Amino acid sequence: MCDSGMKQLSDSLLIQSYHKAIELNLSDEFIEQIKREINSRSIQHLLDKHISHVG
Repeated sequence: MCDSGMKQLSDSLLIQSYHKAIELNLSDEFIEQIKREINSRSIQHLLDKHISHVG
């Protein structure tokens, strides 16, 4: 998925995608693309929130 495709994802789906990419051990480059999009949206706080709901 390219950066422009990630812009179509909701915040929630983007966060879920980030965690799933890590779980599936996808490429570091792909995970970094997701992180960049999370940072550009300033939704890093949702990463912690998602972890507390999952864990």
